[in-house]
Amino acid sequence: MAEPRYGEEGARPLVTAALDPVAGSLLRKARRDAARIRTEAHAAADALLTQARAEAGRILAEAHATGRSEATASARADRVRARRRARTIVLAARREAYEELRRRVRSAVASLCADSPVTVHRLRRLACDRAGGGARTVTAPGGGVIAVAADRRVDCSAAALADHAVDVLGAEVERLWES
Repeated sequence: MAEPRYGEEGARPLVTAALDPVAGSLLRKARRDAARIRTEAHAAADALLTQARAEAGRILAEAHATGRSEATASARADRVRARRRARTIVLAARREAYEELRRRVRSAVASLCADSPVTVHRLRRLACDRAGGGARTVTAPGGGVIAVAADRRVDCSAAALADHAVDVLGAEVERLWES
């Protein structure tokens, strides 16, 4: 009896079972990377916040020196600008940490593909099953495979798999910035 193809009854558990080791490895690596990046992001954000607070304090001190009536309006505007600048710095640090996570996960998936012919074979089978009959596969730059059929392209490249893994983390990535 032929093995069920993707989309047929019973096929999804076979595909899922075939990818379980890869998914588990990716998830463990992503969690380790996320923990390390979270620590780095906290340190970077703390340093940036300290710098922003110091700058805001300096701006406020200068504003008070110019006079009480003028300083009230000026200080208010300065506080708003300082808060905006601090927020911009924090958001930039978060974005940098997020991009670093994505880069590290891509590197880990590429290494996994380079070090595990079994993983690449499973990806090749999965991509062919999803692309449908007559699909041909090519090795993706950076690792993994891409399957192409007449009307379908299935990307199981290291970059696509890593991006998917990070995207699946969803709100969990937000924990990088929580104190």
